[in-house]
Amino acid sequence: MGHGYGLLAGQPFVAGMTDWQLDWLSRHARRAVFPAGARLFVEGAPADRFWLVDRGMLEVDADLPGRGRVVIETLGPGTVLGWSWFFPPYRWNFGAVARQTTYAVELDGPGVRELCQRDPLLGFELTHRLLRVVVDRLQVTRHRLHAAIPEPSPEPPPEPPPEPSPDPPS
Repeated sequence: MGHGYGLLAGQPFVAGMTDWQLDWLSRHARRAVFPAGARLFVEGAPADRFWLVDRGMLEVDADLPGRGRVVIETLGPGTVLGWSWFFPPYRWNFGAVARQTTYAVELDGPGVRELCQRDPLLGFELTHRLLRVVVDRLQVTRHRLHAAIPEPSPEPPPEPPPEPSPDPPS
């Protein structure tokens, strides 16, 4: 088995993968620790790795014109940080910073992509799992947008129709 197999075995993201898939992935895994306040990556920078969070908290953020840094989502133990390494152009779509000291398993993106090219079953499995992460992040972003945008003012009720004028005497 690869040196990182034990690092991956208890991770929810890889739960249900075969031993050989975990063994292959483990060859591209290592432990990582981020102190509170450490920036893992910035939006637009090259994306070449991803993390499976063991302990701690990370914030996914975006720099919005006129608003500055806005937290999109907070991630904790059992979550995955990073999917941009898997899809061209391999650049981060958001930024991320450690909210508190965070312990994670870091995986090398280009190495894992190469494994996926060599083994289509592994590639399919990772694509399926990463797309689930992307869909979940889109849902969180949607809920945040909904909460941030004020409800439209209710339309005033329509004016009642004018009273019919009395018939003029004949």
